[in-house]
Amino acid sequence: MKIFVYHTPELTPTDIVPECAIAVDVLRATSTMATVLAAGGEAVQVFSDLDQLMAVSEKWPTEKRLRAGERGGAKVAGFELGNSPLDCTAELVAGRRLFISTTNGTRALQRIEKAPIVLAAALINRAAVVNFLLEKQPETVWIVGSGWEGSFSLEDTVCAGAIAHSICQQTNCSLKDINGNDEVISAIALYSQWQNDLLGLLHQASHGQRLLRLECLEDLKYCSQTDILDVLPIQQELGVLKSYNK
Repeated sequence: MKIFVYHTPELTPTDIVPECAIAVDVLRATSTMATVLAAGGEAVQVFSDLDQLMAVSEKWPTEKRLRAGERGGAKVAGFELGNSPLDCTAELVAGRRLFISTTNGTRALQRIEKAPIVLAAALINRAAVVNFLLEKQPETVWIVGSGWEGSFSLEDTVCAGAIAHSICQQTNCSLKDINGNDEVISAIALYSQWQNDLLGLLHQASHGQRLLRLECLEDLKYCSQTDILDVLPIQQELGVLKSYNK
């Protein structure tokens, strides 16, 4: 298994497709997706365009859908949800499909949607992602950070490092055995430095500070936890993720 880390969707190669591609948006899209599926959501369908989301979701019965829209960290007017995983309770989401469009995370998923295996990862479901990779042993794995509007983000890179670090530990392999690019080494180094204070790292991150200004401290606390959800969002059809059934 060779792992490649890309800090933003725009940095991924355009001429090749990996066997497995993983989108990461710790703050907060992939954290929200994992939470929705863990709470019994039927599926998560992602859109980069808000108008397209509205058009597609209109075809679903009102009681079977939820619309989540976020731009700049804030909830889009007219949508039931923004992008906070804490709002995705079992009472609200069970049996319903979440139609979601966010500033960064949904763009990352659309960039990698043609890969044979597409997953959504966050710190909260890191172990489920690692277990899948160890079970399936894909030859090439891309971990694609969502970043922030095309720029590097600490929280997505530390999550990529957490995944790669765990694989190294569980397989007893050396870094040179798994790293496909230098970004893997830097991501593992970042995780190693901050693994005991991930909330502190999210406070340092520019998007973490943006969310703190929006009074989303509880979201940061939630998203900084590791391995609390045994759920793996996996793409079943283009743009539609469901919980992986082992």
